[in-house]
Amino acid sequence: MSKILGIDPGFAILGWGIVDSGDTNNVQWGAIKTKSTDKIENRLHIIYNGLIDLVNLYKPSEIAMEKVFFNNNAKTVIRVGQVQGIILLISAMKDIPIYEYTPLQVKNALTGYGAADKKQIQNMLKLLLKLDDVPRPDDAADGVALALCHLQTHRFN
Repeated sequence: MSKILGIDPGFAILGWGIVDSGDTNNVQWGAIKTKSTDKIENRLHIIYNGLIDLVNLYKPSEIAMEKVFFNNNAKTVIRVGQVQGIILLISAMKDIPIYEYTPLQVKNALTGYGAADKKQIQNMLKLLLKLDDVPRPDDAADGVALALCHLQTHRFN
């Protein structure tokens, strides 16, 4: 039995979800939010502290993170890259294996359809995890989807 921490790395909103392989009805989720008016270093510190608190609280055995993507906005790519660096650092510090998945891999693992939209992914989360409501905000749903993608992927490997 293992707990997977799924992380949708974001600078303004980092979504996360915890899925327990032994009890997929035991799902937790949330978001770490930073204010655009705060200094960059303070925002990164908030993200670091929030993630450390999550890891210490839930003690995940593995981390599933969205893989680096390319965006037309260089500033966004740099900020998300900085957040991913924090996630990688925490993974190394806490000796937690980390796995990266592209949005296409998540869509395929959850729906079997690589062009699925957010609503389809969220509906599958509700169905597969027997949830009454879709995790909110959307970034948290993405974190749960990443954790579930990891469980689905490793179940067949």
